[in-house]
Amino acid sequence: MPEALSPRDIAASLTEHWSPRVIAELDQSYVKVAKVQGTIGWHSHESEDELFVVLKGCLRIDMEAGPVVLNEGDLFVVPAGTRHNPSAPDECLIMLIERKSTLHTGTVVNEKTRTLAEQLRPIPGNACSREFD
Repeated sequence: MPEALSPRDIAASLTEHWSPRVIAELDQSYVKVAKVQGTIGWHSHESEDELFVVLKGCLRIDMEAGPVVLNEGDLFVVPAGTRHNPSAPDECLIMLIERKSTLHTGTVVNEKTRTLAEQLRPIPGNACSREFD
């Protein structure tokens, strides 16, 4: 039976910051959620756009052209090839839509970089437990 997902609830259940998890597939893209706080570091995705949606909290995306601040419910697309550095002073829940080929931190590898295998790990307890009449 098809199931609806709550990206916000799934993101809230995550225990690691800056460790996105795939929750759905859309054509040649993944829908991911993450819990973030602090900064991830400057990077770019040379051939792929990256869509950010803030599910809870506030996210700042620094770019060479200037920063963009996203509040809960806001959406922003970082164009392909644009160096950017997302950060959140307080814990923030986000949803991302990226091509399946998008590397987590582009060509930059640091302690926050996650492999695709790590992002595809099952998320415990994400099944719907509500009853409907």
